[in-house]
Amino acid sequence: MEKTPTTKELYEKDQWVKPFLKKYKGLLYLALALGFLTFFSAGALMFNSGYLISRAASLPENILMIYIPIVLTRAFGISRPVFRYIERLVSHNWVLKMTSDLRLKLYLVLEKDAIFFKSHYQTGDILGLLSEDINHLQNLYLRTIFPTVIAWLLYIFIIIGLGLFSWWFGLCMLLMLGVVIFLLPLLSVIVNGARQEKQKAAKNELYKILTDNILGVSDWVFSQRGHEFVHSYEKEEAKLRQLDEQTKRFNRIRDFGLQVAFGGITLAVLAWASIRFSGNHGGAANWIAAFTLTVFPLIDAFAPLPDAAQETNIYKDSIKRLNELPEAEQVKAEVQPLTITSPEIAINQLTFAYEAQGKAVLKDLSLTIPPREKIAILGRSGSGKSTLATLIRGDLKPDQGTLTLGGIPTATFGDQITEFIGVIHQAPYLFRTTILNNVRLGQESATEAEVWQVLEQVGLKEMVADLPEGLQTMVDEAGLRFSGGERHRLALARILLQDTPIVLLDEPTTGLDPITEQHLLETFFETLANKTVIWITHHLQGVSMMDRVIFIEDGQLTMSGSPEELLATNAHYQKLYAIDRGME
Repeated sequence: MEKTPTTKELYEKDQWVKPFLKKYKGLLYLALALGFLTFFSAGALMFNSGYLISRAASLPENILMIYIPIVLTRAFGISRPVFRYIERLVSHNWVLKMTSDLRLKLYLVLEKDAIFFKSHYQTGDILGLLSEDINHLQNLYLRTIFPTVIAWLLYIFIIIGLGLFSWWFGLCMLLMLGVVIFLLPLLSVIVNGARQEKQKAAKNELYKILTDNILGVSDWVFSQRGHEFVHSYEKEEAKLRQLDEQTKRFNRIRDFGLQVAFGGITLAVLAWASIRFSGNHGGAANWIAAFTLTVFPLIDAFAPLPDAAQETNIYKDSIKRLNELPEAEQVKAEVQPLTITSPEIAINQLTFAYEAQGKAVLKDLSLTIPPREKIAILGRSGSGKSTLATLIRGDLKPDQGTLTLGGIPTATFGDQITEFIGVIHQAPYLFRTTILNNVRLGQESATEAEVWQVLEQVGLKEMVADLPEGLQTMVDEAGLRFSGGERHRLALARILLQDTPIVLLDEPTTGLDPITEQHLLETFFETLANKTVIWITHHLQGVSMMDRVIFIEDGQLTMSGSPEELLATNAHYQKLYAIDRGME
């Protein structure tokens, strides 16, 4: 079992937090200084107010002797919100700069080492990493580092200040404030820290469950198991709610104890000041209220410490995950130009598992797809068909076995894979530019005549020609002015310009009505007649146009043959066909 690194070991090797402490240290020091001055001003305001009230109440003529405390009261009353406002601006500016750099660094890792990343994390993990871990590092500074350092500075200042008046009371406050600053945060870490770590893991698991199953929601509906997904999700969500409730219950008890501790500190200061500034000291009694009232604004400085401390376990987990990613500079060498003699795809005893998931998604899968074959890959959600498509594109590396294109492993092609495999996704994206530029994504050097030619092939020439500006018509964001079928036809036009020998259709008809779906499939297979077509689909409409149909279940090939052959001889296929046609 791998040894979990300690917090000290983790921070010594950290490359995601420490560098920014140095990079923006000027703003960091300014934010900490402003935070200290904010609470210092709050305490000084109450100190002067207490003295002022006591002094003014003793003798009416003293009003002429308290001009300086009045001025200081106004000064500290103004400086407290000013320092607070500037401190918030500086600290958030610092954190936003740091967060921006963190996200840029993460995106560089994703872009330059996508194969590593995809093999370790699924879509839900990626959302967890981007949404949770980066945000946790942001909170590390705003909710833990800044408040803790400022509280420690105040703690030192208070103890030294009280020690100048009374060394024994300074020691007493060292212990009493130590309970608030050290003991309660430590107790929070021990009791609630582990719960918060479980909460983060539970949230990440919900990200994975929800994201992965929404992407395959049509498969859940098709298999008539939608209620199972809802039940499993509600079960995981209930666990998260239970953890939330346990955490809140402890926080309520701890916060009550915190208020009791501050009540004790206030009474102790009052008792000490009454002894220290009474009796024969005469006018010195005016200092009793000054010292006692100073305690109240300091509560705001020390109260957040237990919450800040218990979240360190979450930050530790986030820092560990981020530091496990490769450095952006550590990328593989550029691949040499590759050529293939035949676009045959050969899969031999392929096994693959996502590291975070553990269980193998594909097991000992063997399959050969000769040039120009039209093959449909079916399977329920989670069966491995989408993972197989990703492996074919070279975005993942097999754990065992081989997957080659023209005898070369697809994972070694890098960006060159786009010269051999074109992809049409479930929701093709259209950019906010002209129709001409959107279609030219397939081949930037294509002439307008070539663009018109492919538009005619996909059945859009007449529609585009009728537009007032033709090819120069601007496409609104995401291409919402076009129907789903039209967006897919524009994506097909890109593929035709790209002219790859293999086209991968990743459930391109999801969400379309049956008539539009049938017409679109007919267009696809007519225009791609001389190419290899690999079609990932969740139901059987249009499979009669394919040369071969395979079915993947639990990562293994359980059915293979022509549509006619399977319909005549395979009971499982016959049942699927009947369900798809609404006969069962």
